[in-house]
Amino acid sequence: MRIASRLCKFVFALTLFEALPFSASTQDPNPQIKAEIERLQHALKEKPVSDPDFASVNSMVDDALKGAVEALDSGKLYLSLEKLLQAEDLLQGARILEEKSEGVKSGFPAFEAEWEKASKNLAALDQEARQRNWGRSPVALQALSESAQGKSIPLLEGSRGFATSTKPRDGLFYMGQAQGNAAFAKFCSSVRLTRDFASFSLRSYLTELRRLQEKTNAAFKPPRSIELHSRFIALNSTLKLAEELDAQRFYAGALYQYLEAARHFGMLDVPALDAARQSALKNGLAAARKKLAASKQDDSLALLFLERAESQIAHADGSAPSADEWRSARVILDQVLPAYFAALKPASPLQQASGKTVDITLVRWPYT
Repeated sequence: MRIASRLCKFVFALTLFEALPFSASTQDPNPQIKAEIERLQHALKEKPVSDPDFASVNSMVDDALKGAVEALDSGKLYLSLEKLLQAEDLLQGARILEEKSEGVKSGFPAFEAEWEKASKNLAALDQEARQRNWGRSPVALQALSESAQGKSIPLLEGSRGFATSTKPRDGLFYMGQAQGNAAFAKFCSSVRLTRDFASFSLRSYLTELRRLQEKTNAAFKPPRSIELHSRFIALNSTLKLAEELDAQRFYAGALYQYLEAARHFGMLDVPALDAARQSALKNGLAAARKKLAASKQDDSLALLFLERAESQIAHADGSAPSADEWRSARVILDQVLPAYFAALKPASPLQQASGKTVDITLVRWPYT
């Protein structure tokens, strides 16, 4: 299995005083988030992953948790949460695999028994998630929670498919990921962070998703489809998740994943940045931050992506950004943020294609 291919790069948000349009009089969420980070750090230290096939998980989780701390300390709250999810996803996947491997050696019926227990637990958490009242919570917090929750059941279903097609042990990692995502979704719902302004007006984003899928299909042609195969996989898997969330009326999560898909699409074409363009990008991000800080609406979801862009071009350890990090930050400024503001408007009708069409179904593993 390739763990790195499942790794996504994730997010957190600004101090309440500087850029978030949320009340500074509410309880500070930082201690709560830091406690959760420290809990996972302690768990990793006390019981590191020992399975040789998953040894890399230790460093990957450790790096994600360090990144979460750095983001939180620099006021990037949502970036910290994204990295916390990354750590929870990987650590839970590896944990369940190690803890349950011996028990499923006897065959698929033993795996099925573990799967049934996990399914019952996740079904209860999924039902709980659908009854949550996000009330005065920022939409970015809701989006992170819904996105993780929306992945949990498909990952669990995928675990059974993997166990059936290869061997029972191979489905355990996905089972653990499903539980990690659900646990993170529940944690997000407990984070003490509220906003002062009216609630974010959510709706279905199916129109935007289908248009982006059409653009993706048109771009998927050799030689680019071959040269950028991994990018197309990431783009299509993100669109898949976004449509699933939209169908479940997890609209905050759907918008979050739509914007991430827009970033993936932009990465197909954006050129490398020279020194002059890098300087212009820094100025553009600074201007975007001022715009969001002055906003009187809940723009926390835009802030989430802005934080990611800022962290990509200014590393906490002083190391130089990679060419892809510069490019990603450029795409966020030039394409993701405009897509966010366009999504604030009512959806325009999707133009129906004329003439004969052919439906092509792509079968792909959940979110890989």
